[in-house]
Amino acid sequence: MSGERIWLYDTTLRDGAQREGLSLSLEDKLQIAHLLDQLGVHYIEGGWPGANPKDVQFFWQMQQEPLTQARLVAFCSTRRPRTTAAEDPLIQGLLAAGTPWVTVFGKSWDLHVTEGLGTTLTHNLDMIADTITYLRQQQRRVFYDAEHWFDGYLANPDYALATLETAYQAGAEWLVLCDTNGGMLPHQISEIVQQVKARFPDAQIGIHTHNDSGTAVANAIAAVQSGARMVQGTINGYGERCGNADLCTLIPNLQLKLKYDCITPEQLTRLVEVSRAVSERVNLAPNDHAPYVGASAFAHKGGVHVSAVGKNPATYEHIAPEWVGNQRRVVISEQSGLSNIVAKARELGLPLDRSHPAAKEVLRRLKELEGQGYQFEAAEASFELLVRDVLGQRQPAFVLHGFQVHCQTQAQGNGHWSSSVATVKVEVDGQELITAAEGNGPVSALDNALRRALVNFYPQIGEFHLSDYKVRVLDGQSGSAATTRVLVEFTHGTYRWTTVGVSTNIIEASYQAVAEGLEYGLSRLRATAISQAQKVKERP
Repeated sequence: MSGERIWLYDTTLRDGAQREGLSLSLEDKLQIAHLLDQLGVHYIEGGWPGANPKDVQFFWQMQQEPLTQARLVAFCSTRRPRTTAAEDPLIQGLLAAGTPWVTVFGKSWDLHVTEGLGTTLTHNLDMIADTITYLRQQQRRVFYDAEHWFDGYLANPDYALATLETAYQAGAEWLVLCDTNGGMLPHQISEIVQQVKARFPDAQIGIHTHNDSGTAVANAIAAVQSGARMVQGTINGYGERCGNADLCTLIPNLQLKLKYDCITPEQLTRLVEVSRAVSERVNLAPNDHAPYVGASAFAHKGGVHVSAVGKNPATYEHIAPEWVGNQRRVVISEQSGLSNIVAKARELGLPLDRSHPAAKEVLRRLKELEGQGYQFEAAEASFELLVRDVLGQRQPAFVLHGFQVHCQTQAQGNGHWSSSVATVKVEVDGQELITAAEGNGPVSALDNALRRALVNFYPQIGEFHLSDYKVRVLDGQSGSAATTRVLVEFTHGTYRWTTVGVSTNIIEASYQAVAEGLEYGLSRLRATAISQAQKVKERP
């Protein structure tokens, strides 16, 4: 088993794009294709060129921007019932994509043939044979995706096997078994793949699993252990309904745990980078709790865990996080002990150890603030500012002297019109400024007013983006007088940070979080500039 090649086939651009709420522009598809190429994926399914103009344009554009090592694949169904492959416009669109490799899916389940296609079982075999034979005549290499394979096999094994036999004899180089409904469990996948391998000992078998039973990755692994040598999946498990097999979990499991040869170790270290870059492209928040690539995948909260990991990471980590491009994190909360405080401070590059008087003071303040409702495990930027304050290293780029927010709502036709205006008083280098700005809500107005006051002093602040805003009512029984916690996330390029504010006044809590977010972003830029200047100074 060790060192045996497993071929990776990514379908993020086609199957993954079928996820509810996910939409890809042409530029998104181009960028993701090149990210997958750099990751080392062997085959990239670009879309269905006969189905929509965007995919036609994508394949044309990819001819101008070719991949470096991956093979681009165009996707299509077998020909339709009452025509021939040579006359079917969908097949002609597939050929026009210009890819040497194509994927054709056909029906394996007799239910789909008679009720879905409305044709006979024999005619479906003719459709499979005609399509693949014609594509081979046009010098195309063919993956055959046996749609609903496992359901079809359980319902009518003789007919399901006949569809595979037809595709294989017509010239398909890979027979891909699809759990399209995602209803199978690993033992079923394993048993059926073994039976297929026994029937087609010389055929190359692939596996395509969906996650409707929560077992897509486990099912793909079971198939590989039973003889499949290609896995199909998507980045971050995106896909219709509950998604597809997540390549970000599948690849390291196959490579690090089962010792298969998937991609190079250097490419594997890009896994987190690719996962997050794709999530940014599709405009979906990264899953912080995803295996291997999530921000919490190697996070440690309990004091016993943190202390043990500090001595030997293997005590609570199943792999080294850097193997997949991730990093170890210490989480700070009211459950924290000195071990957490010290480890987190070191992680942030701050000089702190257990004997330092500041360590106990940080812990005291942390527990006091969390007792008031603050949550630092979700707001690491606020925690860093707290530690720097205790150490006397906090150098605020500005001082806030107060704010006002005015909200107005007026009836307008059958609806209403609303606006918010915020006024802030800020001091920078001894100079006081009073600035006002509008926003589509009070928090937006506050953010805009602060930026307007500060941008002349710190132009880089224009590159900070308020990317997320969360509100939590902490004592719901108090009604509108309840204490609220606000978490605000900022981004600057690919870097993100979160700050927290707490108050019985939601605007005050928002004000705290937004102000600390801007302060942290500016302090980070200042530290980066100092570090770069020091490196220049040290050059011979």
